[in-house]
Amino acid sequence: MRHSAPRRLFGALALALLSHGAMAATTVTDIAGRQVQIPDKVDHVLLGEGRMIYAVAALDKANPFERVVGWQGELKEVDAPGYAAFKAKFPQIDTIPTIGQTSEASVNPERVLDLHPDIAIFGVAGHGPGVKNPVVEQLQQAGVPVLFIDFREHPMQNTVPSMKLLGQALHREKEAQAYIDWYQRHLAKVESVVSQVPQAKRPSVFIELLAGYGKGGVACCHSAGKGNMGEFIEAAGGNNIASPLIPGPIGDINLEKLIAADPRFYLASGTRDEASTEAGLKVGQGVSQSASRASLQTLVERPGISSLTAVREGRVHGLWHNYYNSPYNVLAVEAMAKWFYPEQMKDVDPAKSLQELGQFLPVQPQGAYWVDLKP
Repeated sequence: MRHSAPRRLFGALALALLSHGAMAATTVTDIAGRQVQIPDKVDHVLLGEGRMIYAVAALDKANPFERVVGWQGELKEVDAPGYAAFKAKFPQIDTIPTIGQTSEASVNPERVLDLHPDIAIFGVAGHGPGVKNPVVEQLQQAGVPVLFIDFREHPMQNTVPSMKLLGQALHREKEAQAYIDWYQRHLAKVESVVSQVPQAKRPSVFIELLAGYGKGGVACCHSAGKGNMGEFIEAAGGNNIASPLIPGPIGDINLEKLIAADPRFYLASGTRDEASTEAGLKVGQGVSQSASRASLQTLVERPGISSLTAVREGRVHGLWHNYYNSPYNVLAVEAMAKWFYPEQMKDVDPAKSLQELGQFLPVQPQGAYWVDLKP
């Protein structure tokens, strides 16, 4: 009997050690360069942005919301038709607690900690908590690992490693690799053509992000510089005219500089739905080509934009804005490549790729995710 207490103590210690090992079995390096321990069991996930559900959906296809205990609340605003499509199949989307609205400043640290996630997945920049946000340290002090990914700042560099990290974090490594393989095959097809085009012969391109969203639906010009959709332009074989004008991934140039540069291609991004009465590009889930094209026509009639050679000669196209923060960005690259090099890119078919993307997703993407001003 005198040995029973030490045995119980040893048993409790062994159990504690086993539990500790189970909670921190895998160490990864995230996109911010931080060492992060991934728990063996991940049932409760906190997302720093609602749009991260695009990536989660490709890994947790059966129910991408089952493990989400909280997220930033921007999805309903920046992708209303996408949110509605998810809700039709997964009505619990409306019950997910939000940690903030549409900006990092709106994040409520107390609400974050009250959710008790097994892991928090944040973006290195965007609408949710960033690397220097105090909530990161607060979560870590509470024993919650924080993993940083990136589809927004440098998507062509970070999409593949971010999907790999998500696969590890959610213990969906096989699903992540399947998506990565598909993604890289499609990028390689574009790259095989673009690599043969000398830099000096690549067309000049400007993309206006959230075109027409300014005061009165007129303001210009919010764009992508060294990063973000600017990287899509470069990957598709274009010369992004805003790259030397905007030091970071996203910024603004004045209309006069755009007119002076007079790019060969003018592109616009947007998120308006079919029924919207607000200025901006109608594009995305459930939007018809006719409605999308009509909204694009309105945008190019704005003062200054209408004077561009690209507009006068019909080299005008529109894109779903949320490609700028999504692992589906390869579709934007394909669409751009097809616009820039229609003859050389005959084997590239973004519409077919959109259908193929559906194999990874619980809700099929249907609608005008890109549009040409001239059919």
